[in-house]
Amino acid sequence: MTDFPNVHPALNEALAAKGYASLTPVQEAVIDPALAGADLLVSAQTGSGKTVAFGLAMAAELLAEGRLAFADIPRALIVAPTRELAVQVQRELQWLYGPSGAVIAGAVGGMDARAERRALERGAHIVVGTPGRICDHIRRNALDLSALQVAVLDEADEMLDLGFREDLEFILESAPAERRTLMFSATVSPGIAKLATNFQRDAQRISTVSQREQHADIEYRALLVDNSDRENAIVNVLRFYEAKRAIVFCSTRAMVTHLTGKFLNRGFSVVALSGELSQDERSRALQMMRDGRARVCVATDVAARGIDLPGLELVVHADLPQNKEALLHRSGRTGRAGSKGVSALIVPFGGRNKAERLLGFAQINATWAAAPSAEEINARDIERLMGDEVLTRTATADEAALVTKLTGAYSAEQLAAAVARQYLAGRSAPEDLVPVSLDGVKPRARVEFDRATWLRLDIGHDERADPKWLLPMLCRAGDLSRRDIGMIRIMGDHTFVQIHADATERFLAAIGPERALEDKCGVDLLPGQPEGMEEALARQGSRADRKPAPGKKPYEKKSFDKKPYDKKPHRKGGDFEGERPARPAAAKPWDKKGAEGKPAAKYGKPGAKPAAKPFGKPGTKPAGKPGAKPGAKPWEKKGR
Repeated sequence: MTDFPNVHPALNEALAAKGYASLTPVQEAVIDPALAGADLLVSAQTGSGKTVAFGLAMAAELLAEGRLAFADIPRALIVAPTRELAVQVQRELQWLYGPSGAVIAGAVGGMDARAERRALERGAHIVVGTPGRICDHIRRNALDLSALQVAVLDEADEMLDLGFREDLEFILESAPAERRTLMFSATVSPGIAKLATNFQRDAQRISTVSQREQHADIEYRALLVDNSDRENAIVNVLRFYEAKRAIVFCSTRAMVTHLTGKFLNRGFSVVALSGELSQDERSRALQMMRDGRARVCVATDVAARGIDLPGLELVVHADLPQNKEALLHRSGRTGRAGSKGVSALIVPFGGRNKAERLLGFAQINATWAAAPSAEEINARDIERLMGDEVLTRTATADEAALVTKLTGAYSAEQLAAAVARQYLAGRSAPEDLVPVSLDGVKPRARVEFDRATWLRLDIGHDERADPKWLLPMLCRAGDLSRRDIGMIRIMGDHTFVQIHADATERFLAAIGPERALEDKCGVDLLPGQPEGMEEALARQGSRADRKPAPGKKPYEKKSFDKKPYDKKPHRKGGDFEGERPARPAAAKPWDKKGAEGKPAAKYGKPGAKPAAKPFGKPGTKPAGKPGAKPGAKPWEKKGR
């Protein structure tokens, strides 16, 4: 049994039972006797064992008198940014503090608040929760922090990013001032430094982040794909690596739902993880990943922080991360605790510059390549089959009789074919991708059909035929790829389809002697080109072969050499000869002078008297209504 110095005997027992042979650098740093009782500000990369680290660090206060006493009010509080991380921390501390008899309670958003209050009333030594639910229990007097000895903020930078600053300040102000405060964060931002200054006393700074070590166990690959092949490329990446556990990260919940349905239809064992799910659904999804019932998790960035899935071998970025922090935390779900992992970025052809900037900001040297092709995946399947332990394992005594019976009834070729079929039966067929060039030049997406075979399908406009579903049906039923299919011409009661001559035999073998596709759609092989296709094929010619319009060069762009603010020749002050003289300013009526130097009248001749008002002669009073009394105003009404 390995005995770690400076670790409490009860925790040593738990570490030995868990199979710990050595401690990680951050775990070694926090148990240094010189830091006993001091506030700590710790920065360490993801997957470095931070949960066990602060569990070991707070043991000096919790286990100062040996075994823990009767549980009443909490002695330690751990605050985590997300529900999944809080549940995971609680699970880790349960096995670490199990031999010491610690009682651990949860205060996690989305869980049953009444059950949590009853657990707090029964008493707990350690409380683990999320900021909002902890504040709620404090305000309702269900959580008493008067005897708190240690407060731990896990992933403090993430909590600030999520807007939990006010909640954290309320929680720390509710705790005794003489407590010990431990802050764990991947990066120490200015916000973290300010929070540490306000709520820590002479905090000791510990940093085990090394840029070289941070990426040593993760292989970064940037896979360049055509814009239309993003989803198919993800399928091929999952098939190429065949990881026991993999996470596919998306930027939106809608994308999570879409990809989850696509992967289920392709035969993958997949679960979804996003903010729109309830806490029970999210916990169930993670548990399915841990116990092996699911191998692929499609998630938003809610799962990027702190989630630890043992044996996670592959991270796929279906959507590029927004910043370098998101890239590092997504990728940090793999390559943990000394294990190896792959982080694959799906980069559309138009997003290469963004991906290069993102990798540059994160100081990551990624390997640029095309997404795995169908041929590469098939070769990888054969390699895995040849090395499968099912073939190399010696037959047991119970299997000997069956082996003798099989070898006597079937030939070696038949048995090998059966093994190959069985091995490939549960695996999704790889996708044919549009080839891309890594030199920045986008190739044509289709081949030229100088040698083609024409088909006639017994379906047309009358049956609402549409290329959107005809093309996938031809690929599925006819063992074709999109590059094998040329023109699709839909007529009234039939459809003409052009396929490449090299794919004809493969197509006929796939549809069989019945010559029918799905839904009993009949197929006829035409001896030549259908009548009336010459004009359509001419319009289908490549853009490079088209003749430009008269007087216009091909791909001619407009010139923007002329400055938009050049002065025109007729303007005053221009730089050109032969300018037209400027027009004199028009005289304004109030600038004119009369004969005696007085302002001229606005109307009439100079010196004329103003015209009489329209309601009478100059000096007369306005006339009232007939019968009005003298002195009465015309608008005044007489009261009754």
